[in-house]
Amino acid sequence: MERRAFLRAVGPAAVAGLAGCIGGSSGTQEYDVGMSARAYRPPQVEIEPGTTLTWLNTSKQGHTVTAYEGQLPEGAEFFASGDFASEQDAREAWGNSNRGTLFEGQSYEHTFEVEGEYPYFCIPHERGGMVGTVVVTSE
Repeated sequence: MERRAFLRAVGPAAVAGLAGCIGGSSGTQEYDVGMSARAYRPPQVEIEPGTTLTWLNTSKQGHTVTAYEGQLPEGAEFFASGDFASEQDAREAWGNSNRGTLFEGQSYEHTFEVEGEYPYFCIPHERGGMVGTVVVTSE
């Protein structure tokens, strides 16, 4: 059973008990990956094809979610907060105007259809090691 369906089925008590298992809950907003000052929490998530993942900026720092385009599985769709067409577009937009930045409490979603590993990063905190991986598998 998908995590969100489970949480809907068992109610608010489960939210409190499972808040840190994959991501958690911030107020009333559910998410799968949170963002601390310099890290994604958790740094790796395993999901099934067709799952929509939600990132929520749970820190006071501005962050992005940007795929390493050249490392995506064959046939996979590029993803980035700000909905850019490429990694270069995302980097340039952030460098010129901070476009694509998620501020505290803002979220970004992407649906993963193709199996494989999807490495991603935060543009302003990449050098500090703010990277994550989504593993899409039907196993």
